[in-house]
Amino acid sequence: MSSSLASRRSSSSSAAKRPAAGEGGGKAAAGAAAAKKRVALGNITNVAAAANNAKFNSATWAAPVKKGSLASGRNVGTNRVSAVKSASTKPASAISRHESAPQKESVLPPKVLRIVPTAAPAPVTVPCSSFVSPMHSGDSVSVDETMSTCDSMKSPDFEYIDNGDSSSVLGSLQRRANENLRISEDRDVEETKWKKDAPSPMEIDQICDVDNNYEDPQLCATLASDIYMHLREAETRKHPSTDFMETLQKDVNPSMRAILIDWLVEVAEEYRLVPDTLYLTVNYIDRYLSGNEINRQRLQLLGVACMLIAAKYKEICAPQVEEFCYITDNTYFRDEVLEMEASVLNYLKFEMTAPTAKCFLRRFVRVAQVSDEDPALHLEFLANYVAELSLLEYNLLSYPPSLVAASAIFLAKFILQPAKHPWNSTLAHYTQYKSSELSDCVKALHRLFCVGPGSNLPAIREKYTQHKYKFVAKKPCPPSIPTEFFRDSTC
Repeated sequence: MSSSLASRRSSSSSAAKRPAAGEGGGKAAAGAAAAKKRVALGNITNVAAAANNAKFNSATWAAPVKKGSLASGRNVGTNRVSAVKSASTKPASAISRHESAPQKESVLPPKVLRIVPTAAPAPVTVPCSSFVSPMHSGDSVSVDETMSTCDSMKSPDFEYIDNGDSSSVLGSLQRRANENLRISEDRDVEETKWKKDAPSPMEIDQICDVDNNYEDPQLCATLASDIYMHLREAETRKHPSTDFMETLQKDVNPSMRAILIDWLVEVAEEYRLVPDTLYLTVNYIDRYLSGNEINRQRLQLLGVACMLIAAKYKEICAPQVEEFCYITDNTYFRDEVLEMEASVLNYLKFEMTAPTAKCFLRRFVRVAQVSDEDPALHLEFLANYVAELSLLEYNLLSYPPSLVAASAIFLAKFILQPAKHPWNSTLAHYTQYKSSELSDCVKALHRLFCVGPGSNLPAIREKYTQHKYKFVAKKPCPPSIPTEFFRDSTC
């Protein structure tokens, strides 16, 4: 960010465009331009314009910025969100966050009855004076008047005791169980020991039917298979270019893209936007950058315009344009946001429906939970966390969204159960990916997950360290994945 930030012009009625800050102009012209305009992103790198083509690692690069800019929350030891202000100081249209703490239920300990086996008592002789049913006197069972209700409910094989030696009771039960089950006391324990460190081979099981619930209309059981086949075909047409940073963009690099997306994650959390809005926003940004060169001062403007479009497409109540101007610390005017919105819509030809990793992740999580022993929420949240980490990495654009979603499931299952093969026949059938096809993408996601605690882009990690996401970002991950998990020969 440039060191000098000028205040906004006092009159909002002026419709004149603010000139962009150029690097090749004279000092007087540059000073006049800086006095009239607030720089959007500013110089968020320490690299000269001639070195913009150098490679940057988006997971480890940090940029010095000042308060009020997109990446101002990157500074260590200061407030992370400078642009995302407190909900108490927002305009009336801004949404405040209130979360109610769950109440704990007190559970009483169950009452335990101690029982010991005893000899069968003699049959009870029922006198003739006992009460019998007048309708079915031949088949009814009567109870002696001298027998209490508690005595009549006791089993003939067990004696209910209230006091006694607990050790003798346990010893009697153990001897009785060993005799009935024929358990040898000198059995070889080493043969039945479970080897936790040895990875298990891939399960060769029957394919489970996940589309057999016809009662829930939201699952679309009769159309689900056709819908996801159509999404697999559409993801190739709506996918951005994989090399636009090298071939087209001269003033923007992958590190700036990662900073922008990290900030958009905070904006989505601030306004409680659904995850699909965030994924579509990144898709619109990358598709626009694939065909339009842009300078770094307008990169944040592109981000808020794309999120505005995605919110209108996905949200029930989308934030207003003024709220997006407010969230950028009023760096851009309302007319500028609307102008960029129109530019994005025209370039994308109003084709707003795009398959993202989140679209495929919903179905793949359901498939993984069919025969999975892991907690359903832990697997779902962990897969979502891994998939959102992929949004930061520019190099992962070389993989289609369906492959990223399948790799996120693979890695999430491996983190939860490192000794068990993450893939099975059901996942291979419904994802249409073999474990060998996921190798490169899974390893890239694994590296992102491992460097998460030390990353200077912590928005996604902090999001998934909350209680509502089961603290999945804090789960430990093994340093490496066994190579046999990626071999198709184990199928």
